[in-house]
Amino acid sequence: MSLEQTFVAVDKRLHDLKGFDCGKPSMTEFLARHAVNHSKLGLSRTYVLTEQSDLKKKAIAVYFTLATGTVVRAQILADQSLPAYPIPVVMLGRLAVSAHHQGLGLGAKSLVYALRQAVELSRAGLPAYGVILDVLDSDAMTFYDHFDLFKPFTNDPMRLFVPMKTLEQI
Repeated sequence: MSLEQTFVAVDKRLHDLKGFDCGKPSMTEFLARHAVNHSKLGLSRTYVLTEQSDLKKKAIAVYFTLATGTVVRAQILADQSLPAYPIPVVMLGRLAVSAHHQGLGLGAKSLVYALRQAVELSRAGLPAYGVILDVLDSDAMTFYDHFDLFKPFTNDPMRLFVPMKTLEQI
């Protein structure tokens, strides 16, 4: 099955949210039950890449979710001096590939797209010092370790960070 050429914001009228299954119940459930509502509330934005289809609701191959947040200065390992007040960041809260599309390199391509989206948001006026990832499990950590971009954030090994200056170079 061919895929569309770009990610779009999730829309329950156009996308088959309940048909998505990535094999991780919390990730599958988030898309089906919470992604649209979180977008409406302004909490996060979920982007989907769908299969090309003439169906009313298109099957989702992969999705990712971005949100904004702040962190305290003491948590950031920075080479430069930063102010003492909370530092803005982009949160990559979720990234999941449908079980039907796993093993095709979509996860890596989607991660690069999501990180570039974070850079574009920052350039467009949403200030962010970097991107923070909350890693779901050891499988996800293995995936992120392949990129050699992310550094541990705080004492939680399942929370990763990459500075926006690094992302601007990819």
